[in-house]
Amino acid sequence: MRTVEKVALVAAVREEHALTPVLAALGLPRATWYYQQQRVSYAEKYAYLRGPLETIARKHPGYGIPRITTELQETYDQAVNHKVVQRLLQLCDLALLRSVRPSRPGHVRRAIVAAGKRANLVAQMSEIRLFQVAYTDFTELRYADGSRKAYLMPLIGHVCKMAYGWAVGAHADTTLALEAWQAAQATFHELRISPADMIVHHDQDPVYTGYGWTAQLLLKDQARLSYALNGAKDNPQMESFIGRFKTENHSLLLEAADLPELCSVVTEQMLYYNTQRRHSSLGYMSPLAYIKQVRCDASA
Repeated sequence: MRTVEKVALVAAVREEHALTPVLAALGLPRATWYYQQQRVSYAEKYAYLRGPLETIARKHPGYGIPRITTELQETYDQAVNHKVVQRLLQLCDLALLRSVRPSRPGHVRRAIVAAGKRANLVAQMSEIRLFQVAYTDFTELRYADGSRKAYLMPLIGHVCKMAYGWAVGAHADTTLALEAWQAAQATFHELRISPADMIVHHDQDPVYTGYGWTAQLLLKDQARLSYALNGAKDNPQMESFIGRFKTENHSLLLEAADLPELCSVVTEQMLYYNTQRRHSSLGYMSPLAYIKQVRCDASA
């Protein structure tokens, strides 16, 4: 039974029974009873202000206490102290109403909406060349026998299947994303390729539409960003990699005792994936071997 229901029940039998045994029977503290009585009486005293306050809260959700107090006085001819306004907003649950307002989409999200289907650059491509497209996403990793969690963000090449870069951290945020991209840039340097004009495909997570990520990739590194329009359904290559990686390394991930050990496990398995693991789609070669073979054939 909720507190308000207990208070109502006590009030209903207040004249027939002593207060103390009733409160004890319901497990309702005396302080709570008196607080609720005061709360109700205060709300009742200023009940005539609820309508105007609700109207102001809906019409001007950004108004603070001083503006609401002024609006009450000038528009509704109700001169009350600002402390009364503050308490009434809390008692009438209007503070939450004032705070809930639709945020204006950022520039990138508005551009995605304006582009429509064209925002998914990969879906429009009939042929994808080596190093032309990379995929990424965040995924949760469980470790320490499943009692703790961290996040992994890898960047995977479309054609070569190579994990260009990755990062593991406690939070799926911009810092982790840029750490993974920096690691990928080191791989690009080793492979003698440029990220300029490379298409990086992902979902519309706030990190990938935020300033930090877009400024780094679009403005500084001149990569191109592609956005999934239907969540994981529009990023199947990434989902396939994540599912396979977590399945094949399930036990190793769980055995990691702390975050540094988890990072070591991920790095070791990513290196194995890039240099040793044979992929059927690559003619049973590892990603690194495949890249070398393609380049050898091109120079022949």
